[in-house]
Amino acid sequence: MTLTDALALLTPAIPDGAVCIHANGHIGRAGCAARDRDECFYMIGSMGLASSIGLGVALVQPHRRVLVLDGDGNLLMNLGALATIAAARPPNLLHVCFDNGAHASTGGQPTVSDRVPLDEVARAAGYRFVGRVETRAALAAEAPAFLAREGPAFLLVRIAPGPPGPPAPRIPHAAPEAMIVRLRRALGVPSVSEVPSDSEGGR
Repeated sequence: MTLTDALALLTPAIPDGAVCIHANGHIGRAGCAARDRDECFYMIGSMGLASSIGLGVALVQPHRRVLVLDGDGNLLMNLGALATIAAARPPNLLHVCFDNGAHASTGGQPTVSDRVPLDEVARAAGYRFVGRVETRAALAAEAPAFLAREGPAFLLVRIAPGPPGPPAPRIPHAAPEAMIVRLRRALGVPSVSEVPSDSEGGR
């Protein structure tokens, strides 16, 4: 099962209206190609921070499901986020980690996920639910139940490295700022330019 295979199974089951925060690199590209919606935000750089952004969105939008699509390389760069998420215990936050044991976007350099099982780290941190799947059949069976779970919930999806090269074209949206505006509108939050300043009577 490759990243593309896994996303083809997972993304159709994501409820309409759920926010999806995609890690940078191949996960963002493949996720956008699989199912792009206004509620999707794609990291461009800032490696490792998808989970932190997902936590922020989950806390300020408590009635909306928030799904973080992460990778082993990204998560290893920000392991502290697992502890912060577990301590905050947002019931609407779901965290998926696609683990291929490599930094696929930068040449396939190996990560240490073969020696640091990230599902066990999430369990030790205190996530409400932790699961692991390694086959298409297991992911197909688990996806609907996982997406309905009370968070914080963590699912490690073990995948094989895909063929050489990126799995999909680059994110087509013009800039991170444009994606922020798009997401805020989808969440019913005014953009910064629409919020009156103190000088405009917003005091």
